[in-house]
Amino acid sequence: MHQGACLCGAITFAVTGPLPAPNACHCTQCRKQSGHVWASVDVNRSALTVTGAPTWFAASAQVRRDFCPTCGSFLFWDPLKGDTTAVAMSAFDGPTGVRLARHIFVADKGDYYDIADGLPQNPQ
Repeated sequence: MHQGACLCGAITFAVTGPLPAPNACHCTQCRKQSGHVWASVDVNRSALTVTGAPTWFAASAQVRRDFCPTCGSFLFWDPLKGDTTAVAMSAFDGPTGVRLARHIFVADKGDYYDIADGLPQNPQ
């Protein structure tokens, strides 16, 4: 089991089972909400338990994003269809045992940094 929380601890979560490899998203929405690149791991909703009450923001007709109403931490990217939720890698407590697998939406990345880790880069 992997556990994590927002900055203030008002929202906690647990993921049962192994974590798949995460990705780093460089899209405009993720950059604006997180302050930079947002690394996350997609987990089955049935493996995710959330305690507390995140505030949800409808980022589009297909996706909602959350934040803690107390500290503002952004923990989840949640497509309204499908059976997975993306969980912020930065919110996990302790080692996760996974490594970044790829970069996505690199066509939208900021001009102030380079991606030079040799991992696959998807334009969208």
